[in-house]
Amino acid sequence: MALATAVAAVALPFLGFAPNRLLSGRPVPLWAAMQGLDGVAVLLPGLVLLATPFLRPTRVGLGLTVAAGGLFAAGLVWLAGHHAAVLAQGASAAARTSFASGFWVMAAAGLLTAVDAARRMGLGAVGRLAVGGAVAGLVALQLATGHLDALSILKEYANRRDVFADAVLRHAALVAAALVPTLLVGIPLGVAAHRVEAVGRAVFPVLNIVQTVPSIALFGLLMAPLAALGALLPGSGISGVGPLPAVIALTLYSLLPIVRNTAVGLDGVPAPVREAARGMGLTPRQIFLRVDLPLALPVFLSGLRITVVQAVGLAAVAALIGAGGLGAIMFQGLFANALDLVLLGAVPVILLAVAADALLSIGIAAATSHNGLPPGRSAP
Repeated sequence: MALATAVAAVALPFLGFAPNRLLSGRPVPLWAAMQGLDGVAVLLPGLVLLATPFLRPTRVGLGLTVAAGGLFAAGLVWLAGHHAAVLAQGASAAARTSFASGFWVMAAAGLLTAVDAARRMGLGAVGRLAVGGAVAGLVALQLATGHLDALSILKEYANRRDVFADAVLRHAALVAAALVPTLLVGIPLGVAAHRVEAVGRAVFPVLNIVQTVPSIALFGLLMAPLAALGALLPGSGISGVGPLPAVIALTLYSLLPIVRNTAVGLDGVPAPVREAARGMGLTPRQIFLRVDLPLALPVFLSGLRITVVQAVGLAAVAALIGAGGLGAIMFQGLFANALDLVLLGAVPVILLAVAADALLSIGIAAATSHNGLPPGRSAP
């Protein structure tokens, strides 16, 4: 990571500046953006990252690396916004200042170094979430104060402020609409697969095949039968395009991790624990609710985490069949060859996935701790 940071700082452009969104921009190196002491001071944490290979892996050293990685990434964003404002002075309103490859490489290196150091420190899910929240807070503060308004992605946001909010809500609604049938169908199927071996042998091959079908192909396969069904039931709202085929496809994709983790979690409950529960006079229903479900909960939540993160990403592709959401903004950017418009749709998708992953990781850690298991183990 230190080598990648050094190479990106020297050899790759930090920003790109173009007279408008249609023309190619000229590269802006990092040293050109570091005008004055402010720019140098902001990037001082980067020196700590460059020294990381030579630091002893003590708790203090790792903590310093975590702080330096987060501050370096946030500092890069500040420097980009600062220099974009400088470039905007005297330029036309159509001018665009975009993040370039050097920015992305250095920011990714800083964040990955911080994540790796946090893991080596043994920080739990809450600690890692606190570190991520602190970095996100620094960037959010820059957004709130208007420091980043001269960047191209913020100009794209200003032009699409109204549709952006609707797209975020539509995207979240698609994921939520897919999760409800997934849980209603997947959990009973997982329980049945745990109790009846034949059910597992019949269900898992089918779900595995569904997972191998590319998302675009699955959306296409659903269009014809749904369109035919809509023709048979006029006024029902059923259509081959729009949210319905998207929700069905997302549900089909989401079933495998839920069913498998439900079954695996229940399989992992030790038989002596159930025997002890029976010896205490608990009924089968009480054993299921008071013994099986709590012990299987961490594994189930791991499956739910995979499902949610996967659904957030796949929902973007559903824009191709008219489902809307953040994917619609992304594809508008692709068709118009506007990279910053693509980022305006892609960055929230990434943030939604990361937030869901972090929150469910906390739930998994809490459930594991409640079961008396050491960190890192989710099932007996």
